[in-house]
Amino acid sequence: MALLRSLRTQRTTTYLIYSRTSVNVSSSSSAAVAAIRRSLHTTTALEVDVQANSQSSSNQELQHGQAASILRRRQQQHHHHLLSRLIGTPVGVGVGGGSRQHARYVHSGQNGRQSHQLVQPEVIVGETMRDKRQLGKSASPKPTGTPQRDPLDVSFNDPIAAFKSKTTWELVRAYMVYMICSSEKLVEHNMTLLKLARNLLGQRLFVLLMKSSFYGHFVAGENRHTIVPTLERLRSFGVKPILDYSVEEDISQEEAEKREVESSVSSAGDIKEEGAMPQYHVDKSFADRRYKVSSARTYFYLNEATCERNMETFIKCLEAVSGATFGTGITAIKLTALGRPQLLLQLSEVIMRTRQYMEDLMGGQGNVLTHHKTIKDLEKYYATLGDNKNVQDFLKNVTSDKEGILHLFPWSGIVDEDSQLSDTFRVPDPQTGQMRRLISQIPPKEEEMFRNMIRRLNTIVKTAAELDVRIMIDAEQTYFQPAISRITLEMMRKYNKDKAIVFNTYQCYLRESFREVGTDLEQAKRQNFYFGAKLVRGAYMEQERARAQALGYPDPVNPTYEATTDMYHKTLSECLRRIKLMKDCGDDARKIGIMVASHNEDTVRFAIEQMNQIGISPEDKVICFGQLLGMCDYITFPLGQAGYSAYKYIPYGPVEEVLPYLSRRAQENKGVLKKIKKEKRLLMAEIRRRLLRGQLFYKPKGNYVPI
Repeated sequence: MALLRSLRTQRTTTYLIYSRTSVNVSSSSSAAVAAIRRSLHTTTALEVDVQANSQSSSNQELQHGQAASILRRRQQQHHHHLLSRLIGTPVGVGVGGGSRQHARYVHSGQNGRQSHQLVQPEVIVGETMRDKRQLGKSASPKPTGTPQRDPLDVSFNDPIAAFKSKTTWELVRAYMVYMICSSEKLVEHNMTLLKLARNLLGQRLFVLLMKSSFYGHFVAGENRHTIVPTLERLRSFGVKPILDYSVEEDISQEEAEKREVESSVSSAGDIKEEGAMPQYHVDKSFADRRYKVSSARTYFYLNEATCERNMETFIKCLEAVSGATFGTGITAIKLTALGRPQLLLQLSEVIMRTRQYMEDLMGGQGNVLTHHKTIKDLEKYYATLGDNKNVQDFLKNVTSDKEGILHLFPWSGIVDEDSQLSDTFRVPDPQTGQMRRLISQIPPKEEEMFRNMIRRLNTIVKTAAELDVRIMIDAEQTYFQPAISRITLEMMRKYNKDKAIVFNTYQCYLRESFREVGTDLEQAKRQNFYFGAKLVRGAYMEQERARAQALGYPDPVNPTYEATTDMYHKTLSECLRRIKLMKDCGDDARKIGIMVASHNEDTVRFAIEQMNQIGISPEDKVICFGQLLGMCDYITFPLGQAGYSAYKYIPYGPVEEVLPYLSRRAQENKGVLKKIKKEKRLLMAEIRRRLLRGQLFYKPKGNYVPI
């Protein structure tokens, strides 16, 4: 009877395996499927035979038991052979030790959430229930055999390497899209033309037109299910995704200004106390944050319910990217989507006023930790105040370590607990000892809104950690950025304990970029968490410069494009220098992870050269590269196919709801005519090559595995 139960277990296992994989099995596996079905009948016959034999005398039981043992082993081998044919895994792969268990993998992720060992039916059932959390998970195994690797042409002039992942039709479509983007008049009025086409053609024809042109080129699909083929093809050519649900509200300038002003001012009024900084207060002239911004999405606060929906959307992105990327995917989010912008403005002002307070107290400039002062140093500055209880209470809450003060305020409490902002951000007046607010009084309802914002972010990052997906928190305008960076660093401290889950974004067109990155690297080192950074040139340069001039504060932007490039390279070099120091000391170099998010091939070349010079290989997995879907394929795909960690920023969403995104892509491409010219040249070269070689119906099929 034990043998009977064992054979039934085998049959159940085979059935469960077949039912989970049959949806994604190609027609070429039909013979294996049929064979498994036949084997099930064989198992049933064996069961009947063994049942009959089990009723014999005790002397015959031993003989039948030995015979049945042989039959069972043969049956297991037969099933393993059929399963290997069905799911493409080699036969006889065993689990270590003296055990004779065999392992079969349906998914090839690096952790238990993404690797399904086909051992026992109860394990499979448990994993099936767990997979419901990961909707859209692909059942495709990794390519078998040794993954393909190509040499890298660092001039990025190889059209075959650039476009071997594309069909000929996709090349023709890309060329047409770039031709249109080269026309300034068409691009300037692109949104008007899109709306006109929608009205003239009707919804069905308009959607068909967009999928055959701009939408098909720049967007992966309408939902998290339809994008899976695109993600799988990218993966087969060595490229991983950064997923973004790119639906945007198409609201008027008047509506945008109204929402921004209302949500950026406290219900208590816009109180500008002594020491207030004008850049951290809303100005109606710049309330429409889309002004002069073509390469970044903008969220306008409506209510708390909208923020909840945005959180759910981000979580769906996490589930989608987890399901299709085997633990290598990334989701991008914006903090302004999760809460009231007024709170970010006030928090940013607090941070900058705290820095000013330290500068007035101790001299120097920059972040608090850069002063390298201790609590004893602070006590000396407050010595003239005597035994002041306010000062003593303040000093108890200062965050410090053996190297000195990290923060004047308990940021971990602000992010993790229910600390009240109005009560927290107070400092002793060096003259009187009285506590002085660095933030205007926040009404209880707005305190609750801040807690809601932090709760939403915690929920997103916790889900990302569970699904083994990374989170990149996008940079925004400088009047929000101090708060965004501070909250992001605290999320790193909380969640980046074993690996980099949370990444911050640094805009290198800003004069303070190098200093900010250095400060944050120092905090990560001292508080022992993994540091993740995405380096970009930036999206808000023109807007920032105009706003600074209008409101009368120093221009935060580098004076020239060349200065921005120098800032980018200087910041990247500092990150690489610290990675090398960690490698040389035997520390885990992966405690620093950097994404070079740039469409500038000179910057990509610079990064590769620096990696080579200091001995950082792609296999170290500390440097990755990223570009937008539909842009600079001649950079991304050769990198991925050469074994570098390469990403595409993948937007998705319904056609009509991503029109603002498509409009921005057209505007952005208009500004990079030099890159378009090169991409068009390479596209034409590849189209011509396929025509001459009779490869018009070329079907992309990659055997690359992302690093």
